[in-house]
Amino acid sequence: MNNIKIKKWIGIGLICVSVASCKVPSVPIIKENKIVPVAYNDSTTTALKDSTNMVVTPWRDFFSDHYLSSLIDTALKNNQELMITLQEIEIAKSEVRFKQGQLLPTVDAKIGAGVEKVGRYTSQGAGDASTDIAPGKKFPDPLMNYEAALTGNWEIDIWGKLHDQKKAAIARYLSTMEGKNFVLTNLVAEVANSYYELLALDNQLDVVQETIKLQQNALEVIKAQKEAARSTELAVQKFKAEMLNSQSLAYEIKQDIQETENRINLLLGRYAQTIPRDKSSFLTMVSPAVHSGIPSQLLANRADIRKAELDLAAAKLDVKVARAEFYPSFNISATLGLEAFKPSYFVKMPESMVYSLAGELATPLINKNGIKAEFSKASALQLQAMYNYQQTILSAYAEVSNNLSKISNLQKSYDLKSQQVEALTKSNDISNDLFKSARVDYFEVLMTQRDALEAKLELIKTKKDQLNTVAITYRDLGGGWK
Repeated sequence: MNNIKIKKWIGIGLICVSVASCKVPSVPIIKENKIVPVAYNDSTTTALKDSTNMVVTPWRDFFSDHYLSSLIDTALKNNQELMITLQEIEIAKSEVRFKQGQLLPTVDAKIGAGVEKVGRYTSQGAGDASTDIAPGKKFPDPLMNYEAALTGNWEIDIWGKLHDQKKAAIARYLSTMEGKNFVLTNLVAEVANSYYELLALDNQLDVVQETIKLQQNALEVIKAQKEAARSTELAVQKFKAEMLNSQSLAYEIKQDIQETENRINLLLGRYAQTIPRDKSSFLTMVSPAVHSGIPSQLLANRADIRKAELDLAAAKLDVKVARAEFYPSFNISATLGLEAFKPSYFVKMPESMVYSLAGELATPLINKNGIKAEFSKASALQLQAMYNYQQTILSAYAEVSNNLSKISNLQKSYDLKSQQVEALTKSNDISNDLFKSARVDYFEVLMTQRDALEAKLELIKTKKDQLNTVAITYRDLGGGWK
């Protein structure tokens, strides 16, 4: 008889599983493309295929300026965005612990007291009235109840749903770790770029101030020539206007210096203060050698690519979890404790003991719209994560390729601008000498001074662009977080 009952329940369970399994959607197969070009442009020369990569160089060794290293150190300790990212890591770590806890039984302890008064003319009331709780002792009315018990519940992970949830949580935790590394690489590059911009502004201000002195001298000369009737008031006013324009430009650069210092201080997580620096050697600064390695190394070195890959892995697990919701869940619940209508009866064993043990198989049968919606959402998020992963790889390749080309072109541009500045500086000296001897007019002097100023400012800007591009390339290759 017992065997018949067991077989009956097994049959019912199998029917439930069969019904629940009908029309369960399959998990979409997502295969991301990790193939990247063999080089960063159309050339396939040995140099471009060299696997030497500068990301293996720690940022302390990559940036040799000790003022810059000190600023980066401070930023890594105090930057507020980095602090926010670290809290995201703690949140993800807590989620892993929570999912781990779901794999284990839950046990609760409870203690309570209550009172119950039932009607005399009810089946329970009539039964209690005719029952002796002990020989010659009627059932109490109202009836007190005291209890102390342990209750437990455990969902058996038949389909691996809970384990997949834990794996997804771990993947997201690792993703936040990579997110932190990505913030670090950006922070290091941003501090370096702002520092180089500050040095460039300092040098531009020096150039403008030197030009103002030359313009002041030229203005005195033209005034003297006017007094000697060798020039006109028009020339005086032209020279004066040019000097005033340079003085105005100096104030604009001073404002840019102030804003750049404030931006650096913000990155360093502190209020405004002077940024220590050595501006004297800016134009002679040598950029670190650029070794880009091969594009496939981006998949291992770039924190944002690794983060996108982990997010994709988590999204795939989410789909499996959502699919498992279509299947039955099996729960075991149990209770063990003491219960009596009088506290002193707690010690009477086994009369006061209560216990229960039950297994429950539950499966969705009628309304699966909610489960289908969650599965559809998880599938869409998986596709989104895959596209994001592919887009991150494409963007990384394009960024590095552009920067490598830019580094080469900036070097050629800097060499030509250096020659231009040298030529215009000589022209400026010659025009001043010729002007003093009245062999050229004031317009040629003005134009030469203006061209020399613009060329010097452009040379400084090109140097800044060189240093910034190398720092950005270091970041885009995945360097800076070690």
